[in-house]
Amino acid sequence: MSIELRNISKKFGEVPAVYGISFTVQDGELMALLGPSGSGKTTVLRMIAGLELPTDGDIFIRGQRVNDVPVQHRNIGFVFQNYALFKSMNVLKNIAFGLKIKKWKPAAIQQRVEELLSLLGLEGLANRYPHQLSGGQRQRVAIARALAPNPTVLLLDEPFGAVDAKIRQELREWLVRLHHDLNVTTIFVTHDQEEAMEVSNRIAIFSQGRLAQIGSPREVYDRPGNEFVARFIGVMNVLELAVSNGVARLAELEFPAHGQADGQGVRIGFRPYAVQVSSDLTQYRYRAMLRHTYFLGILLRLELELPSGLVIRARMTKEEYSLLGLEDGREVSFQIRQYRVLSKEGSDLPPEVAVTYDVSVSLGEGI
Repeated sequence: MSIELRNISKKFGEVPAVYGISFTVQDGELMALLGPSGSGKTTVLRMIAGLELPTDGDIFIRGQRVNDVPVQHRNIGFVFQNYALFKSMNVLKNIAFGLKIKKWKPAAIQQRVEELLSLLGLEGLANRYPHQLSGGQRQRVAIARALAPNPTVLLLDEPFGAVDAKIRQELREWLVRLHHDLNVTTIFVTHDQEEAMEVSNRIAIFSQGRLAQIGSPREVYDRPGNEFVARFIGVMNVLELAVSNGVARLAELEFPAHGQADGQGVRIGFRPYAVQVSSDLTQYRYRAMLRHTYFLGILLRLELELPSGLVIRARMTKEEYSLLGLEDGREVSFQIRQYRVLSKEGSDLPPEVAVTYDVSVSLGEGI
């Protein structure tokens, strides 16, 4: 493995920022550290880089404990959100800066810079200065400078946060291609769920200084470990139901009690795509009014209001929407095809409960 964190904690004075984080990053992996502001993800990245020292725990890079190894000796490339390019240097000198510090020979520096200019699509820009570049070009120069010394690990802190949405999308696709070509172990910090899902092999999700879940994009989306992850990754309907007579209920909706006794509560979550909607009022068990439709390109998100006033969100393609003849204000029938029982953040569910349930199997066809 390339990187291993063992029970890492960090305090700033008496204020804890990270609590007992442990995970590994494999050679050649592209991992995202994802979470809201203040969740600890950037602090973890800076500890890997050597810019912050852990209060407790150990960090290993290629099997070597690096807690006491200075940042300049860790063979790590670090890219900051604000590029941190030298304004008085042109592109060539910015990329070559670290190589000169390491006393590379001029011929080797020239060859390496030319390689990176070609690899990162910066040909013809060697003599330009940062203020003469676009935001996307400046970010690619910053990454080229970090890659120049052939680092063991590339660390990116909110790498695309300073560019507009169109350029950000282009840079995401470019980063995936670059990683495929170079196969360098890469960790990047982001608070953008879509970015993490699109770019990374695995995602480590942080909340309040703790590691909430780690897994592939599909795993964390389809099988969230707790309610925080379920709400943070994508859109999730979350309902709290009361158990009575062995059935969990909220307004018109009913689900199995999943071992909870009468009087207790159970929380469930389901993605909008798990809600099946029909214009035929007899097709599914439940009825609702289509309160509002949000156009999201090829997909539409629907707000369904039940007679009790409860609102849930569904999703379908625009083709399905047209075939069903749906429109706002129309009554529809629906069913919730799949759902998960959710735990509160920081708590665990028994393995037999922490699974995805098919409603037609759980309560019979048509539920």
